[in-house]
Amino acid sequence: MRLAVAGWLACLVAPPAVAQPVDPAEAFGARESIESISLSPDGRRIAYVAPLPAGQGARLFTVDLASGQSVQATAVDGVSQRFSGCTWVSNERLLCELFALRRVQNDVAGGSGFAALNADGSGVMRVRDVRGLVSWLPGSDGVVLMSGFTGVVGRLPGLGVLRMDTRTGRSSLAEQPIQRASRYFADGQGRVRLYSAVKFAGETWMRTGEIEYRYRPSDSGDWRPFSTFNDATREGMQPLAVDGALNVAYALEKLNGRLALYRVSLDGSLRKEMLVDSDTADVDGVLRIGRHGRVIGATYAEDTRQAVYFDPEMRQLAANVARNLPNLPLIRFVGASDDENILLIWAGSDRDPGRYFTYDKRAQNLSEIMLARPQLENVPLAEMRPVRFPAADGTMIPGYLTLPPGATDARGLPAIVMPHGGPDARDEWGFDWFAQYLAHRGYAVLQPNFRGGGGYGDAWFMENGFRSWPVAVGDVSDAGRWLVAQGADPAKLSILGWSYGGYAALQAAAVSPDLFKAVVAVAPVTDLEYLREEARGWSDFRVMREFIGSGPHVRDGSPSNRARSIRAPVLMFHGDTDANVPVRHSTQMDARLRDVGGRSELIVYRGLDHQLEDSAARADMLRRTDAFLRSSLGIR
Repeated sequence: MRLAVAGWLACLVAPPAVAQPVDPAEAFGARESIESISLSPDGRRIAYVAPLPAGQGARLFTVDLASGQSVQATAVDGVSQRFSGCTWVSNERLLCELFALRRVQNDVAGGSGFAALNADGSGVMRVRDVRGLVSWLPGSDGVVLMSGFTGVVGRLPGLGVLRMDTRTGRSSLAEQPIQRASRYFADGQGRVRLYSAVKFAGETWMRTGEIEYRYRPSDSGDWRPFSTFNDATREGMQPLAVDGALNVAYALEKLNGRLALYRVSLDGSLRKEMLVDSDTADVDGVLRIGRHGRVIGATYAEDTRQAVYFDPEMRQLAANVARNLPNLPLIRFVGASDDENILLIWAGSDRDPGRYFTYDKRAQNLSEIMLARPQLENVPLAEMRPVRFPAADGTMIPGYLTLPPGATDARGLPAIVMPHGGPDARDEWGFDWFAQYLAHRGYAVLQPNFRGGGGYGDAWFMENGFRSWPVAVGDVSDAGRWLVAQGADPAKLSILGWSYGGYAALQAAAVSPDLFKAVVAVAPVTDLEYLREEARGWSDFRVMREFIGSGPHVRDGSPSNRARSIRAPVLMFHGDTDANVPVRHSTQMDARLRDVGGRSELIVYRGLDHQLEDSAARADMLRRTDAFLRSSLGIR
């Protein structure tokens, strides 16, 4: 394999990188320069979505890989609509998914849709009455299968499958509508083989949390039961993909309390073969390649993310790429031409936000084409180290320690505990823009994978980080104590988190009021009763009610009810169109802290959602966070 570095394309998405950013907050807070990317079926062009310099808008570019010629095909303003992603449906035609969030009275409403267009931006056409892309059709040019509400089954709308021509807008029914159907799975050969259906309680629209899956042994057979999967308990089989050539489905199912990947025969026997498991972590996905989604392996995260390849050629190719990119151990195949000769590859690490490459199998040529974050090229970034620290009960908690570039340990440093969101999520090894910014500014950052979080199986998840908050928040506080034991300055220890992480930060500050000297919470949950009750009237209320539970832990586990116990100054950030955690959580917390004489500041970003996907807003948040911590902790 030959490595040819061609960096000409990186300049299309951002200004040239400089040795040190003029404003670190702007460099680290900038949205990733490639928000989605797709390789054309013939492997000659890419399409990528790049953010606008300000706001939540973005532009769609298409680029000829041979010449480097770039065309801005279209753009969205980020207000009336935003990109979810764009993908090629032929060598000349693209299909883009769009969405928008808006405040409607006291709630946030969202909507999505699709549009098709040519590579040069012409021929724009709204694709109506569809819900999602199901599959491409082999041998067709711009014709795809898409799910849509195509009829009424009984008294309910039924989700069916349409054969949609993205050039003309004409469609025909490919699959009859099915009551309660929520998703269809195709087999990589253009045939629908499996679907999911939501289970409701009785005659109501209240979801139970269970999903029924049905399959057919062939594309013309009757639908048969495949499995029932419970989202809350993770009991049952959850199919991820179907392979028509092998006549199998790939599905997750628990083994020894952790998710493992199985291959399940679709010949009528449902015979299972266990393919991949881990002694410590959940298997969390399959690795796929090309627009037909051929399954080539599985992945899970232990201290670092692991890839297990079933396909011998792809296993060897991944090993070859890794040898040529020794400083970029995280490798993903993100696109492929239809003949799989041209591959689109992403590679990165903890100290490299990521680079895109193309690989020509026949020529054995690997070429770098784009940077994920060109603003940080040549900026010294920090190493992220996997660590273990003891909880109060002796359990060893995994996490990641990021030290300022050049530092060898935390002795004498101001330090930050940074719990993750979720709670059914986890942190993993790799580039983290928030942690890297803080390390760049001189802080030691510890990201604990506390109990009550996801990724490590049922025993670790317990009853979830809300029901089991004393253990989860206890682990987070113990992360701070461990930092101090490692030599971090106890007078300059703070805590910072986003979403559930913001919840954990505030709750830890209430439970351990003398430990943390400053608190930063981004879009935090602060009131568990409100979190549960705000779902009332929605179809997932029953699921949310079970997830949060009832009893003393709801009141005791709500930071807004413990404002008087928080002694440290608090800084919060929230978008006012947050559909995940309504801004009321922060406004209520801010008011209660002020009512009891606490020091609190709340920054509300107008028109932004839970992710605050605006480079200027993120830069402002980083800048304010650093200034707040330095002022609160007495750091010059």
